[in-house]
Amino acid sequence: MKLHDLRPAPGAKKSRTRKGRGIAAGKGKTAGRGTKGQRARAGRGIAPYFEGGQLPLVRRLPHLRGFTNIFRQEYEVVNLDILEADFEPNASVTPESLVEHGLVKNATRVKVLGRGEIKKPLQVSAHAFSASAKDKITAAGGSATELKWTRPPRKVR
Repeated sequence: MKLHDLRPAPGAKKSRTRKGRGIAAGKGKTAGRGTKGQRARAGRGIAPYFEGGQLPLVRRLPHLRGFTNIFRQEYEVVNLDILEADFEPNASVTPESLVEHGLVKNATRVKVLGRGEIKKPLQVSAHAFSASAKDKITAAGGSATELKWTRPPRKVR
């Protein structure tokens, strides 16, 4: 067999339907558009949202209110009860160690919240703390250090 002998399997290739080319084509006369009416005519047709003059659904629904803040800062949150359960006394808790323990997915911005109690002294470093979390950590004999957030490097295309 040679390259010029290759042929598609019988029935694999089908020629496109040439509409409006007479009776023999099987799609002659009205070319599958029915008889008369806006959709049978040549030209643009109607917009997808047009409902024949009825107030379109797009205009019947209320507007979405508010806005999206483009400067929003998203944090990965961890509560004190989870730190109490997962770390030994006097352990150093950093965003990287939280990722290793599987408590957060991303170490870019971590915030510690004050749900639960903490009895172990822990050295916690995070990008933000709630006031109650900071108070509870220091009351247990630990320390709460706020890290400075730096923007991750931009992806170059």
